[in-house]
This record gives sequence, C-alpha cells and structure tokens, in this order.
Amino acid sequence: MSADPISQLAAIRVDLGAIFVSLELSKSTWLVTSLSPSTEKMSRHSVPGGDMPALLACLDALRDKAEAREGQRYPVIAIQEAGLDGFWIHRALASEDWVTSHVVDAASIAVSRRHRRAKTDRIDGETLVRTLMAWMRGEPRVCSMVRVPTVEEEDRRRIGRERKTLVKERTLHTNRIKGLLFSVGIRGYEPNRRDRRERLEELRTVDGKPLPLHLKAQLNRELDRLELLCEQIKCVEAERDDMAETSPQAMLAMLKGIGPEFANVLASEGLFRHFDNRRQIAAYAGLAPSPWRSGSIDREQGVSKSGNPRLRTTMVQAAWLWLRYQPDSALSRWFQERVSRNGGRGKKVAIIALARKLLVAFWKYAMSGVVIEGAVMTKA
Repeated sequence: MSADPISQLAAIRVDLGAIFVSLELSKSTWLVTSLSPSTEKMSRHSVPGGDMPALLACLDALRDKAEAREGQRYPVIAIQEAGLDGFWIHRALASEDWVTSHVVDAASIAVSRRHRRAKTDRIDGETLVRTLMAWMRGEPRVCSMVRVPTVEEEDRRRIGRERKTLVKERTLHTNRIKGLLFSVGIRGYEPNRRDRRERLEELRTVDGKPLPLHLKAQLNRELDRLELLCEQIKCVEAERDDMAETSPQAMLAMLKGIGPEFANVLASEGLFRHFDNRRQIAAYAGLAPSPWRSGSIDREQGVSKSGNPRLRTTMVQAAWLWLRYQPDSALSRWFQERVSRNGGRGKKVAIIALARKLLVAFWKYAMSGVVIEGAVMTKA
C-alpha cells in the first residue's frame, strides 16, 4: 500500500547535509518543525515560549536521533519569521557553532491564492521548512531573508523611533486640551507656548466666567503630562545630537533642508546597511515601482510600499523640503520640468519619483562622497 499522500507532499527530499528547522513563535508556545536527512516526513515538537534552553535541548535531541540513524552528526539550519520577538532568538541560536539561523520576511513567502486557504501553525511550519530548503538550494526569488542588524545598529534606531512616539503623544495631549477648551467656547489657546500656565489663569468662558473647577483641574493635569513629554523629547533630541558627529549622519546634516531628525532617520533606518546598487536601496524603502505586465496589459501599480515605512515616509517629506530649500539643484529642476510637461498635474506621482532619486543620491553622497549636483551646503 502506498504511503500517505500528505506525508509524500510534506517536503522534497534533498540531502543537503543538515537538519532543517522552522520556528513558529507565539507568547505561550514555540512550534518546532524539522526535517532530517534521509527522511520524508516532517516532525513537530513544542517547547514553552521564551524557554531558550528547552529549544536548544530540542534541537540537540534532533541531532542525536539523526546521528543514531545515519551515523554522523548534522548541523542545524533554522528559520523564523521576523516578528514581535525581534532578533534575540536569532542571536541566541547563531551563538551556537552548530546552528545556522535565518530570519525571513513573512510577506515574501509565496502562499496559495485560493480565496479560503487553510492556515495553521503546522502548515506554516512546513511552508517555512520548504522555503528554507529551496533558498539553500539557490532557487531565485523564493523568499527575502532579513539582514539582521547588530545590537548597536538596532539600539541606534531607538532614538528616532522613540522621538516619533513622543511627538505623537504630545500632539494627542495638545489636541485634547484644545478640545476641552473648545467645549466651553474658548479658542486660540496654544498649549505649547511657554506662557501656557499664565494664559490658562486668564481664560474666561463665553459668558465671562472663570473656568469650571474640575475642568481647570483636568487641564492642569493635561499640562503636567504635556510638559513631561516636552522634557522627554528634549532628552531624546540631546542623545540624537550627540550621535550627529558620526558619518553618514553628519554628512547628511550638512545639506541645506536636511535637519538633524531627517539625517538621523536616514542614517539609522536606511544607510546603516550595505546595498549593491540603487535598485536595492529603492526596494528597501518601498519606493520601487510595481509593474503589471501580462500579454497586452501593461500598467503601473505605483510603488511597492513593501520596505521600511519610516524611511519611505521620511523620504517623501524630504522630497518636498528639497524642492523648497534646494530649488536650483538638478533633481529639483528635473521635477519642475516633468510637472510642467503635464501642465502642472501629477505632482503626487512625481514627488514619489523624486523621493526615490533623492534617496539614491543621499546614499551615493553619504557612502561614496558623490556630490549631489547643484546642492547647497549649510556649512563647510
């Protein structure tokens, strides 16, 4: 009688001299799916979430079983999706000399296009193992492995990301204060001014009465939180400025129109890693085009938006500022000529193209010292 068709399709038997392992990570349980040499069926084991010694013991037990069956001790090649756990599991596995760890971009893995496709941890684990084996065989475009940053590079990112969170919280408190005052007919109060406390004492409602007791107390508590956020933003910006002397952040800050925050985001989110060509850096930022060509159909779907969203947002903002502060540069003239050919229409499309060109220009300038044509510097 033939074997179970499900087990036959579980994996392609290829002897690459290693045990292939995929990790499906959750807060409570880690599912370990493995395929050992000379076997056709995948095995599954569960370990408590966050228990690294238990995971290493499970992987070592897989090696023991393979050694007892084959007479030699195989290394382990592991794969996991980039997610909530960050990169600490990858670093812990990579520190073992018998484990090779990879982190994959989950969105790059091909899945079934059925309307109602089955999705379970078991199916995902088997898919990851097959994807890892195909990638190890050298099959092109099978997936995109994540370039794991060093601990220092990852820590450097926190400055810009924390500042963005704090600024968003400051905006929320500012809008809440204005909304509370608007409900009693008071407009024009700016909580971010230095004299906010004094002006709060002077505020009167529409009928000339002072603010209600509990409303005023709530506003004072909101101002306390707002002032705390402002102090924290100052501390974060001071740490950011202390890193401004390092290249390429220092070089980018010398360009007119590129402030310290933009320079920090560009350096920590995009230019911290190596790129072979301009297409790679554009794809990393999600600014690469997405064509749709099939037979007689040939249309453009816009940018992929599959890369780093912080870098992409910053580059679009920097493109608008570049037109304002660098109007005589070659890139600004290119933008104006392209828009003028369309009668002033299509600025939103052209600004994305300018952001892509500008990112490539920043990359060449910061990494290789290639001067941006027509760019004005703020200091020598």
